[in-house]
Amino acid sequence: MVKSIDARSYYVETANVQLACENLKGEISADVCVIGAGYTGLSAALELADAGYKVVVLEAEQIGYGASGRNGGQICTGYSSGQQKIENQLGKADALKCFALAEESKALLQQRVKQHKIDCDLTWGYMHAIPKAHQMEELKAWRDEYEGLGVKGLSLFSKPELEQRLGTTIYHGALRESEAGHLHPLNYCLGLARAAIKSGAVIYENSRVTEVNTGSNPWARTEHGMVKAKFMIIAGNAYLGRTVKALYGRVMPVASYIIATEPLGENLAKSLIANNEAVANTNFIVDYFRRSNDHRMLFGGRASYSTFEPPNLGEYMRPRMTHVFPQLKDVKIDHAWGGYIAITSNRIPDCGRLSPTVYYAHGYSGQGVALTGLYGKLMAEAIRGTAERFDLLAKVKHLPFPGGPMRTPMLVAAMMYYRIRDALS
Repeated sequence: MVKSIDARSYYVETANVQLACENLKGEISADVCVIGAGYTGLSAALELADAGYKVVVLEAEQIGYGASGRNGGQICTGYSSGQQKIENQLGKADALKCFALAEESKALLQQRVKQHKIDCDLTWGYMHAIPKAHQMEELKAWRDEYEGLGVKGLSLFSKPELEQRLGTTIYHGALRESEAGHLHPLNYCLGLARAAIKSGAVIYENSRVTEVNTGSNPWARTEHGMVKAKFMIIAGNAYLGRTVKALYGRVMPVASYIIATEPLGENLAKSLIANNEAVANTNFIVDYFRRSNDHRMLFGGRASYSTFEPPNLGEYMRPRMTHVFPQLKDVKIDHAWGGYIAITSNRIPDCGRLSPTVYYAHGYSGQGVALTGLYGKLMAEAIRGTAERFDLLAKVKHLPFPGGPMRTPMLVAAMMYYRIRDALS
């Protein structure tokens, strides 16, 4: 697995909550066993514990160890697939309901931050920047689509207008959203965990699940213990691996990398992103960046399907950052880390049931900061007996990724194709 090259990522260094949870020892019973203490699992645990259920969460490493504690912190609108793929499967009416749920996911995140007093630097404002001038028409069509879907607070910037807001000349325009944004992902995850514990959920860290029963009477076994439950939620996402055989191959782990510069000072930081938005370009292989609360540049991207881990990640990532911001060519990189996100073949999250008592959700395809909370909540709703909203999302069909020895080489070749397409388009 891709771990932090610096051993301690910027997020770990600036974590503001300390939660030391025991590892599972012995056999226990619960109403619900949740596998995975990331956003999805913690969201479900919080909802169910609030409703009076006895909830046990099993985490193989530490809370937020996976993508929930490593990601770019960008809160996005909709689904990575876009609306058309969902409409092709479900029809226009149900696709609109799915988009409304994605919008609800952002409101849910904001509500939880406020209700549980989660200190995670939540900031609204997001810009999609185009690398090529001819992409402005695509950006206008995107704006029109979002406005048709009811999204508010959209602004379209020309190249000169954008250069008043970003300290770079390489982009040719941008679409700004006022209702998307960014946060400190690990502090948000730790805040969810603290809220779930306060509501009565029990979290066991360093308790890797080694065997599961996903039948009508589910259980999960770890090295030193076992949980028997009435219901189970599987929320391991890219870090689930082969733990649950029925889910292996439904998602593909994709490595993404982030660097954090030394503190730049308020003036330099504001000259790079004047209004503190999160920013991403519109390439298939995305560069994404934002300012931190202590005036660093956090710059991510260079997604990889291979198992290649650069020996000097900071210097591997630096050219991407200095291509956008040449003025940062001499700044020190304090932190460099990587991790896996999970994608599905159609870039729509995959959720469903493995039995009447076992639920799963994964494969957020790069837009999980908000969507994970929603999917966790909807699994909790289904366990409580109201499954209509979960069942709507579970109607989406997914093709598994091909297995066997050619799996990784095929996907690496696909990534190379998209890199070339981004360069030539």
